[in-house]
Amino acid sequence: MKYNYILLTIGVVSFFSVKSQTDSSKITLDEFEVTTTRVGEKSPVAHENISKKEIEVNNHGVDLPILLDQATSVVTTSDAGAGVGYTGIRIRGSDATRVNVTVNGIPFNDAESQGVYWVNMPDISSSTNDIQIQRGVGASTTGASAFGASINLSTLSTINSNKPYGEISSSYGSFNSLKNTFKVGTGLIDDKWNFEGRLSKITSDGFIDRSSSDLRSYYLSGSYLGEKTSIQAVAFSGHEKTHQAWYGIPLSLLNNNSDSAQTYNPYDYDNEIDNYQQSHYQLHFTNKPSNKLKLNASFHYTRGKGYFEQYVGSEFNSTMYNGDYSYGKDLFSYYGLDDLIISGDTISQTNLIRRRWLDNHFYGIVYSLEYSEDQFQLILGGGANQYLGAHYGEVIWAQYSSNGNIRHRYYDNDATKNDVNFYAKFNYDISSNFSTYLDLQNRFISYDFVGLDQNGSDLNQTAKLSFFNPKAGFNFIVNTNSSVYGFAGIGNKEPSRDDFTESTSNNRPKHESLLDIEFGYRYNSEKLSLSANIYNMQYKNQLILTGELNDVGYAVRVNVPDSYRRGVEFTGAVKLMDKLTWSFNTTLSQNKIASFNKFVDNWDTYGLDEEKYSNTDIAFSPSIIAGSQLIFSPINSLELGNLDFAFISKYVGEQFIDNTSSYFAKLDDYFVHDLRINYTYRRIEISAWVRNLFNQNYISNAWIYRFNYSGNAIDPNDWSYSNYNNSEESNSNRYNQIGAFNQAGINFFVGLKFRF
Repeated sequence: MKYNYILLTIGVVSFFSVKSQTDSSKITLDEFEVTTTRVGEKSPVAHENISKKEIEVNNHGVDLPILLDQATSVVTTSDAGAGVGYTGIRIRGSDATRVNVTVNGIPFNDAESQGVYWVNMPDISSSTNDIQIQRGVGASTTGASAFGASINLSTLSTINSNKPYGEISSSYGSFNSLKNTFKVGTGLIDDKWNFEGRLSKITSDGFIDRSSSDLRSYYLSGSYLGEKTSIQAVAFSGHEKTHQAWYGIPLSLLNNNSDSAQTYNPYDYDNEIDNYQQSHYQLHFTNKPSNKLKLNASFHYTRGKGYFEQYVGSEFNSTMYNGDYSYGKDLFSYYGLDDLIISGDTISQTNLIRRRWLDNHFYGIVYSLEYSEDQFQLILGGGANQYLGAHYGEVIWAQYSSNGNIRHRYYDNDATKNDVNFYAKFNYDISSNFSTYLDLQNRFISYDFVGLDQNGSDLNQTAKLSFFNPKAGFNFIVNTNSSVYGFAGIGNKEPSRDDFTESTSNNRPKHESLLDIEFGYRYNSEKLSLSANIYNMQYKNQLILTGELNDVGYAVRVNVPDSYRRGVEFTGAVKLMDKLTWSFNTTLSQNKIASFNKFVDNWDTYGLDEEKYSNTDIAFSPSIIAGSQLIFSPINSLELGNLDFAFISKYVGEQFIDNTSSYFAKLDDYFVHDLRINYTYRRIEISAWVRNLFNQNYISNAWIYRFNYSGNAIDPNDWSYSNYNNSEESNSNRYNQIGAFNQAGINFFVGLKFRF
């Protein structure tokens, strides 16, 4: 029964793929993509398109989220502080678990955590043709519902598709960051065939101590372009070895002026690494029976396998980041080992090294059938995907091995997730000035867990969910330059793996719901483009961390009844003079939780203190986000080449680490400036990029742990992460431990690219 939906979908697609004898124009490379993940200029959805040229000019080794830092309502962060390795992106305050990402229409979000690990796709930007960001609930997607935004990457067409080409590029920068890329393409062969390939290697020491990255990747594609039917096969893979900087820096050290304090990393085990390879295989099929009808179908398979290696010590300072003692078990017991008796003494603790493995498969099909007339367009489509994930942990070394053997497996569990959706989209031009949009999607999910988790708890459970996600809107063309639009949409989103596995049978999480209403204005002329968008995103049962723990001591997310995000977004570009342009964006917002109960550890009672909060800010949701690019192009000719100077600025307002709006959980605002220089002469391009030009010291991300304690047995101030323990005004016994992710000061990249 697990495969019935997928088999049925494949059958439907196969039926529609039969060729018609009706004449049609030849298919081009840009028609491969399942375009229903994209919206057009007349769409009522707030969106932003990033071209290949915009991607390339900033592509000097940093991860893709950092390249998108100038997009509207976007905030980015880097664990290592240098933009390489583990990086993250938030849009409208929503983190990666609420941002839907597709690559050529194929879902990329992890099926279980729902997050996006860009480190698994090193240098994908070098093979990306363009990117579209849809803010808000957006159009129907092929993965989980978007609660903040959608990011749609396309690699399927290229400006070099008609002729052979080659490209070698290298860039080097601060922290020994080095990127080498080789690209080659055949161009069109016999007007039917096209092949492309890329090899990349990125290395960096990282700004933070022991946060180096070693990233390798490849990209391959082959296309056949027929008169009515065309096929493209795509394969890309990334292998990352990343030393971890997941724990952040104590604020007490950040207040220290020494350089070593600014780059502190508590992980001192030399092989504290994430070692993971993820490979993607896609087969895209396009058939045009007539000029009015087009079928797109894409088959995909993703294979991922790797581990996180970690040293676990019996000393207290080694357990601050693994938490094994919080469950009342000795280390031997926790890892399923017997106590060891030596010379009459019972030994129940040991130093050890563990690996936590992920071994997963993700495959399926997405498809669409498009019918277009002069005044309307009808699209029927959907997808069927299955995820198979194995989770297990191994002890690969122990000071005292007891009854364990090498690779002793101390937990093992499997998960199966089936995801099927169907949608219908209808665009209708009522008149030459007024068009309407309707989008109806049904989504069905089944999720099964079996086995034991790392804390020994039984995971056996099954979840079945079904969602109806309707969306509608209009676009009205006021005149040649101006248009207005309105949009309303409902999104529903399932809880993540941890929400299910860390819950109990008496307290399973509910799904999240979102009502998104937006109105906008667009203006375009020869010298000025401007858009303004007002949004109101009303959430029901949003899942947040409140400090509440499950029965074995793990923090769990719980549903809060009411919360919202409201704001206005401005995006524009103006040609100030012949060689000077300015692009800008600003977001002003309120992001609030109506009420919730916060739970704080009490070290005196070994229980939890409950506190009530109302009308507080949602964590990591600054009320002001702004970006600016001032570009000066003094040279632009065939004889002298092209020279551009860009002064880039990003402002992020103050934000809170948790949902309490406490002064002691607040991150300061920051204003960062970059300088970029690009010179192109024929086939050679030279570039330089100075980031954080004025050496701004800032924090882009953090975590907080709070507890109440009045005793004297332990002095929390003796711990590095508790030295910044300003007591809460409302509670003199309140302590705050904070780990902050400090970003690099002034740093640079220089690059050289040669095309042939």
